[in-house]
Amino acid sequence: MFCSRTRRSTPSRLETRKTLELTQFVGSNEIDPLYFDKPYYIVPSDDLADDAFVVIRDALRQTDKIGLGQLTLRGKEYLVALKPAGRGLLLETLHYEAELRNADPYFSDIPVKKADPELLEVATALIDKKSGKFDAGVFKDHYQVALRELIARKLKSKGRKITAPDDATEKKQTGSNVVDLMAALKSSLESGKKASGKKTPAKKVSPRKKTG
Repeated sequence: MFCSRTRRSTPSRLETRKTLELTQFVGSNEIDPLYFDKPYYIVPSDDLADDAFVVIRDALRQTDKIGLGQLTLRGKEYLVALKPAGRGLLLETLHYEAELRNADPYFSDIPVKKADPELLEVATALIDKKSGKFDAGVFKDHYQVALRELIARKLKSKGRKITAPDDATEKKQTGSNVVDLMAALKSSLESGKKASGKKTPAKKVSPRKKTG
């Protein structure tokens, strides 16, 4: 349908001048996230392509659709999805269905039962309390931060040996990596019950002294 190129920018650079033909359009929420692989920014190939580029971008945004097609890159044919992204377009390569593993063997040992109503109430309350708009900036790579701090201390120490904590030390500091969700919910539920069951003690009133 149109030719495109990309600039050097995150998420990645797509080195191609191939023509992408969009053969199908689907709802923006119809594709399972498991299918998405790598994202690329798409820009018009030249000034003459600006009008077609803008029409496609705005049409996808107005209809809330994603364009699907196939593109040959580096000797391989990829299934790709095209969606609006700000002033440009985002192209994401997709896995073919045959490349995905069936989840049933992994989930087969999970018992078929409904959640405990009380625990479910606590869980939904916690989710509501922690809900908000997605902001990737609030999440940091703690490992990279710790690594940079370690390097800074190393440089500051003028050659003195500084070693990173081993796994055993980290486990002592952070505890088990396994979180018992049920125990956490039960603990939250019990603390909530205790808090709601506490009575406010009556204030003691001191007898007034008679005057005169």
